[in-house]
Amino acid sequence: MKPIRTARLILRNWEDGDRDLFHRINSDDRVMEFFDFRRDRATADAFMDSLREEIARDGYGWSAAEIAASGECIGFIGLHPVEIPGLATTGTFEVGWRLAPEFWGSGFATEGAGALLALGFEQLHLRAIISFAVAANIRSTAVMRRLGMRRDPTADFDHPRVIDPGLRRHVVYRLGSEEWRRLRTN
Repeated sequence: MKPIRTARLILRNWEDGDRDLFHRINSDDRVMEFFDFRRDRATADAFMDSLREEIARDGYGWSAAEIAASGECIGFIGLHPVEIPGLATTGTFEVGWRLAPEFWGSGFATEGAGALLALGFEQLHLRAIISFAVAANIRSTAVMRRLGMRRDPTADFDHPRVIDPGLRRHVVYRLGSEEWRRLRTN
């Protein structure tokens, strides 16, 4: 993956030095509040390895987000293909993020995801990008709105891989390429 630079971030492939942070964000109760699983260290390491291979192969994915000024990894921000029956078929991409809590509220998710929208629309020539979250996850849905994404209540769904009934229902936001271009020129 060729690193993507924003004003404050570098989005890049995962490095061995990121393993502690990756495990922490995938096992922290605050970060994972709207997920019905936590990853132990072995599972987190294996998942990070699979992400690293995917990014090396495809040039994008759930990328490490690093503060450019300090070199500190803060979590991930990614553009990733998604297939969910009834919602997303082959060729659908989602934008998403998972940051350590000490970096919440600083605009990093919006900044990094905005750069990935540009990648998706300008380089990958995607027609639309979606994002979804548990309805109560107001921090994430606020980022979606700041990115210019619009809620699509007709696409809200029960996530088939979520077991906890209280976390199953997800709201969907989407942004089309033409709408994104209009937002960029305003």
